[in-house]
Amino acid sequence: MTDIPPLPDAVATTVAAWPVAAQTAFHALRARIQIAALDVPATGPLLETLKWGEPAWLTQVSKSGTTLRVAWKPVHPDEIGVFVNCRTSLLETIREIYPDAFRYDGTRGLWLRLAQPIPEQAMDHLARLAQGYHRNRR
Repeated sequence: MTDIPPLPDAVATTVAAWPVAAQTAFHALRARIQIAALDVPATGPLLETLKWGEPAWLTQVSKSGTTLRVAWKPVHPDEIGVFVNCRTSLLETIREIYPDAFRYDGTRGLWLRLAQPIPEQAMDHLARLAQGYHRNRR
C-alpha cells in the first residue's frame, strides 16, 4: 500500500467544517491525487495547502504540474468541485475522454455528486495530467 502523507492542520480544519458526505468525498479525491503523485517519481512530493481557502495540491519542487483544488460550497450542497487553472486544456481533455464522469463547469471546474462514487479512473487521469502538465507540454 502507498503511504499518503498526513493531512496538514490548516487543510484538516477547513475540511472538518464541511458536511460529512463532502469530507468523505474529499478524502477519496485526496487519495487519488496523492497516489498519482507517488506513482510518478518525476512529479516529486506535492505541496498540500490552502489556496483561496480551499485545499490545493501543487508540484512545488518539480514545477512539473499545475494546481488542483477541491472545494465544497453551500451553493452546490450535494456536490464537491475540483478546479484547475482555466488557462490549461485539462478539462477539455478530460471532457473528451470522460464526457459523463463529471458535471463540467467551463474550463475551470468539474463537479461530482456526493451521493455517487468518485469516478476513480477519470480522477486518477486528471490528477496525472495536472501533475505533469508542464512536463508534458515541452
